[in-house]
Amino acid sequence: MTIKYSIKEIMEMAEEIERNGAKFYKKAASLIKAPKTSKLLSDLAAMELDHEKTFSQMEQQILKQHPEEIPYDPDSQAQAYINAIADGNVFDIAADPSELLTPSESPQDILSLALDLEKNSIVFYTGIKQLVTKDMQKKVDDIIAQEMTHISLLSDELNGLN
Repeated sequence: MTIKYSIKEIMEMAEEIERNGAKFYKKAASLIKAPKTSKLLSDLAAMELDHEKTFSQMEQQILKQHPEEIPYDPDSQAQAYINAIADGNVFDIAADPSELLTPSESPQDILSLALDLEKNSIVFYTGIKQLVTKDMQKKVDDIIAQEMTHISLLSDELNGLN
């Protein structure tokens, strides 16, 4: 049986991804001794919290405009995509990635994990774009672009460690 997630639930998933990302980056920053890398991770934590606020605002705006919470998805493709992700077939939204961090992880391991988390968020947000209005798609595109910048920053930092 396929579960149909409401737009509210989908936006709450996005908010959870961002909260978990911020928590991960804060913990990672505390584990890494290199000041430059630690600062980068702290900055990324703050950016993830900004994304969470954006998704929360979008959720409120959607619910005001469309209290029935029915997204436009005539072929149910976006819903199937979201279901595959939410059901854990792509990655586990409910998992707290900060729990994966221990003092034994190397900075390279932490940055590699961070890269994977950023990629996963982009995958999810690409699906969200199909379920929101055109004006909100721009906001989602902006967050995706910022997540891509995070990937670039993390990749540069990882390359600098090697």
